[in-house]
Amino acid sequence: MNRMTRTGLAVLISCIGLNSAVAQSMGSSYTSTAPKDCRQVGKPSELDGSTTRVCPGKGGLIVLIDGDDLREIVSFGRSRKVAAEEPAAQTWFAPFNSSETTVEWRTAGAKPFAIIQRWHIADNNDPDKKGRPNTKALLVVTRLPPGPVCHVAYVDAVANPDANKLARKAADDFARSFTCGKDEVKIIGNRGRAVELATMR
Repeated sequence: MNRMTRTGLAVLISCIGLNSAVAQSMGSSYTSTAPKDCRQVGKPSELDGSTTRVCPGKGGLIVLIDGDDLREIVSFGRSRKVAAEEPAAQTWFAPFNSSETTVEWRTAGAKPFAIIQRWHIADNNDPDKKGRPNTKALLVVTRLPPGPVCHVAYVDAVANPDANKLARKAADDFARSFTCGKDEVKIIGNRGRAVELATMR
């Protein structure tokens, strides 16, 4: 192979690498889990008010939200059945909690690989004037398929003024290589009351 051929090949490889980098650029898009944007599964339970809804997501995934006893789980999959079998569907916070209705999807190119969602976790040690617990805000980073769906990182939204930026970086850095059931959920940034509540056992 002569020098000109080698030079041309090197330029071609560089261009391919550059195009791949551009194609894999990170970004965010958003969907809603508000009841009006989702399909209610069955009727709410009269005993405990439990509800299940399925919401449209990105990349062929749906969002499954199960509410029971003033606590929620959020999971993702190609179908409700698949999402219900993921580790995320078995992950509960001990205090009462709820998730916000905006889901941020982190993507590489057009493919989603993680989501970020804000949760509110009840703090029984901080009652309001009516004796009800105030809530503390937490950002949860969850990995998406291929592979299992599970929580990857927690970011305390009050203790960290740049919480959204930290959550995006955590998603980009850790979600795709995170091993559910083996790796521990990462606490990103300053630990605050929300993280303390989320990790109570």
